[in-house]
Amino acid sequence: MAARPDRKIILENGQEYCGRAFGAAEERILEIVFNTSMTGYQEILSDPSYTDQAVVMTYPLIGNYGMAPEDYENARPSIGALIVREYNDEPSHCRSAETLGSVMARLGIPGISDIDTRRLNRTIRDHGSMKALITGADTPLAEGLKRLAAYTPPTDAVARVSCPRSYEAGTPGARYHVVAIDCGMKQNIVRCLTGHGCRVTGVPWNTSAAAIREMRPDGIFISNGPGDPTDVPETIATVRGLIGSFPIFGICLGHQIIALAYGGNTYKLKFGHRGGNHPVVDLETGRIEITSQNHSYAVNEASLSGTPLRVTRRNLLDGTVEGLKSAADNVLSVQYHPESAPGPRDSLYLFDRFIQLMEKDK
Repeated sequence: MAARPDRKIILENGQEYCGRAFGAAEERILEIVFNTSMTGYQEILSDPSYTDQAVVMTYPLIGNYGMAPEDYENARPSIGALIVREYNDEPSHCRSAETLGSVMARLGIPGISDIDTRRLNRTIRDHGSMKALITGADTPLAEGLKRLAAYTPPTDAVARVSCPRSYEAGTPGARYHVVAIDCGMKQNIVRCLTGHGCRVTGVPWNTSAAAIREMRPDGIFISNGPGDPTDVPETIATVRGLIGSFPIFGICLGHQIIALAYGGNTYKLKFGHRGGNHPVVDLETGRIEITSQNHSYAVNEASLSGTPLRVTRRNLLDGTVEGLKSAADNVLSVQYHPESAPGPRDSLYLFDRFIQLMEKDK
């Protein structure tokens, strides 16, 4: 006989989904989203961009290969919750050191399995991302809906996941010194920058332009991160104060911050882009790349009129802006993750483009 459900998801539209707990048995109110990746659940779990979100995996089997110490994207995972169809607590992989459930329990991250994820994902697709309560199976629907209606999502996600102080990575004598504004930066970004011959100085999200200038960088990198880009006016002001003085490369949230720094604006997508299978076309070459994405917001193309920015890449699924460029200011940005782990890596060459901008500016 199957075990009785002991956990429940209550959506703000009134739907309920019952399942079984794994990881931590905590109650939380979160934004519910879905990810279409078949692998990479460890990287998803530890990606700071998922702060305050309950992630539904569309692939049905999760936990199969366990957790490897070297695959974390951040030492302090801040995902809100993980929701799966079937959780495997007996992984098989030579690099696995722990089960997914044991890691989540230790870190206080709730998980729910045995959920009808096909139905749940269709609901998110059709009605958009929404608030969800992760709670016990005996919680009355009326009580859950009342709590959801009273809940106001936090706006300090970047401040919570950014580095608390500056740090260094890479070889001290490296040819290029990159100051990386850490809004929740993934470790594989640091690996890619140092692997391309950069010394990286990571700085907190609210570091001023004047403080960064004193570090005498060759280039500025603006990282990924969680939430609404308009919640970080300090970062936008910093980037605005650096434009034209240094080559700048932004990824994901960094891409949106660049658009805002130039006077553009952003908007929230119905259900966002999350997964490793998003096709993007390079408008300069016609080349199509498969990309990894994780964002709720997009740049409003019309708002860029009159700015030096031009659109360089477009999403082939919905036509949204995926890349920006200002040749005059040596600025480059993409909405997706060229450094993606475990992949795809069609766009890894963009780090070479950043190196070329810094070399030209030396």
